[in-house]
Amino acid sequence: MNDPRQGDAGSTGRIEALWIKRMRRGPMDPVERVSLVADAGIVGNANQKGKRQVTIIEQETFDEIRRSLPDARPIMRRANVMVSGLRLEGTRHHVLHLGGVRIQVWGETRPCERMDEQCHGLTTALDPHWRGGVYGTVLDDGEIAVGDVVSIEAPDHRLEE
Repeated sequence: MNDPRQGDAGSTGRIEALWIKRMRRGPMDPVERVSLVADAGIVGNANQKGKRQVTIIEQETFDEIRRSLPDARPIMRRANVMVSGLRLEGTRHHVLHLGGVRIQVWGETRPCERMDEQCHGLTTALDPHWRGGVYGTVLDDGEIAVGDVVSIEAPDHRLEE
């Protein structure tokens, strides 16, 4: 049986939290559901267009980080979506299915100095093994909500050429 944290095609997880960033460097607002627009991003979110339309983190990463940094909170990562049950490391070119919306993963979201502004040591804790999460583009219009099922589709190797 596949370990659901391995990121293999066919494994499933769950959306645990959602956030919208109203403006660049602005606060992260927790929400229960968001609307997404293909090739644009999350409605009402500051990051639109480009390849960083949506950022996604793992709940398990923060569970682990909080053992050494008890003040660290997932909202401090400033991501849009937190999932559980799936490993995001090494998922470049995979397609994440968040509820009924597909996200093309383009790469690892590297932690920056803003993490340490919120919790000293968080940048270093998020650095190895893609613990800062992933970023990608929205492939479908739709709505996602906390509790929706998440799965990973194997990469289209034509994207890697």
